[in-house]
Amino acid sequence: MQLFEKPLFTFEMANNHQGDVEHGKRIIRELKKVTEKYEDVFSFAMKFQYRDLDTFIHPDYKDRMDIKNVKRFQETRLSMDEFLELKQETQAQGMFTMCTAFDEKSVQRISEQGYDIIKIASCSFTDWPLLEEIAGTGLPVIASAAGSSLEDIDKVVSFFRHRHIPLALMHCIAEYPTPDEHLEMNQITLYKKRYPNLRIGFSTHEDPDDLEPVKIAVAKGAEIFEKHVGVATDTITLNGYSATPQQVDRWLDAARKVYRMCGVSGVRYTPLAKEKDDLRQLQRGVFARHSLTPGDSIGKDDIFLAFPSQPGQLLANQLSKYLAIVVRGGQIEENQPILLQDINMADDTQRVQSIVLKIMGLLKKSNVIVPVNSTCQISHHYGLERFEETGAALIDCINREYCKKILIVLPGQAHPVHLHKKKEETFTVLYGTLDIDCNGERRRVEQGESMTVERGVNHSFSSEGGCVFEEISTTHFADDSYYEAENDFVNPRKTTVYLTKEMLENMSL
Repeated sequence: MQLFEKPLFTFEMANNHQGDVEHGKRIIRELKKVTEKYEDVFSFAMKFQYRDLDTFIHPDYKDRMDIKNVKRFQETRLSMDEFLELKQETQAQGMFTMCTAFDEKSVQRISEQGYDIIKIASCSFTDWPLLEEIAGTGLPVIASAAGSSLEDIDKVVSFFRHRHIPLALMHCIAEYPTPDEHLEMNQITLYKKRYPNLRIGFSTHEDPDDLEPVKIAVAKGAEIFEKHVGVATDTITLNGYSATPQQVDRWLDAARKVYRMCGVSGVRYTPLAKEKDDLRQLQRGVFARHSLTPGDSIGKDDIFLAFPSQPGQLLANQLSKYLAIVVRGGQIEENQPILLQDINMADDTQRVQSIVLKIMGLLKKSNVIVPVNSTCQISHHYGLERFEETGAALIDCINREYCKKILIVLPGQAHPVHLHKKKEETFTVLYGTLDIDCNGERRRVEQGESMTVERGVNHSFSSEGGCVFEEISTTHFADDSYYEAENDFVNPRKTTVYLTKEMLENMSL
């Protein structure tokens, strides 16, 4: 429902006009005065109730003044022209117009008189003949669901969704007034989770001096609010759940304060400069462990972290395992702060994330099961920027007297010539094809085939279309890989990432 962008506060006049048009106009005007200072944060609507009393009340009961609601309806009756006057006064005061229909003829009148929104009362929530008539108007609908089961609420939501009628859903307790212990405020949370595409609101019947419910409703994400309102006089006494303009003022002020406290919704907030500054003063700075000269690459053994930091200094919070730092300015002496102006930094985080996505994509295609919380080593002999040309991804499964790894070779990727002196390994292709070169002899290994590489044998491998293969071997030792072109490799030539349960679960979707 996009009729209003700001939270909507609705004032339910019900029968508090007392059958007197001028008194009804007074209520509207006094509420307008109250709302003026809140118009920058809230939208407002005035709501009326239409009943065609000549058909709504059974003929045998029209004069039964011993029946409470018959007496109330008859004594506060207004003509359609009089209701139209109240609607026009509402529009003149710049508020949205809303009306509850309790019968089909009233729905027609609401449509004819051009109301902005039509309301469904809790007692009419599953009145299907009435709902059909309401849907026929095409008007946006706000519905209160007091006393209804989730099954019925699901049906009503589906009913309007299938007819493409904008719908908002109100949590409501139809107990007048509602004591605190019966408010069931957690229903707002239930509605928001169950109906994420609907705007959810709160229709209140608690004591008007009780401001806690509206605060809770705002904090739980309600966007629409409804309260019975009226103006007391020497002859008019309000009921226990209708608010005076003064009480409405306090109600709106409480809601505005909590909205400000809650801040933005659905997105991460933007920290203020003062917050950033305050945090920076408590963060550790990066200092030189020993003297550093221009051109030096700075690794973790070259630095230490300490408090307090200095203005313009590299901070611990800016470090990551994918950050490459090189001295560019003058010499940095031992124990001195490493200033941003004296270094060049290259952050490979996005490049690593892109590589991981490609690895996970090939694993997903292969349907190969990867152990949860595995360690994946991205082997990039000539740097991450050339990984798709030269390298491989190695997932460590187990390394005891026996060893198992899962290796991923991207399409067009090759792994350089090397040998192992301690380890013997057997490759089994699980997906794609693998071209293996052993001491100059080249062989293509197809899916389901295996090949053993013995100790001391120079070998390399590549794949045209991408490959996932399993390596079963004797114990793996970190210092047991000897490369022909090792002097040309970058250092470090491996980047470790951790394949979390969430990553692997997303891969299987």
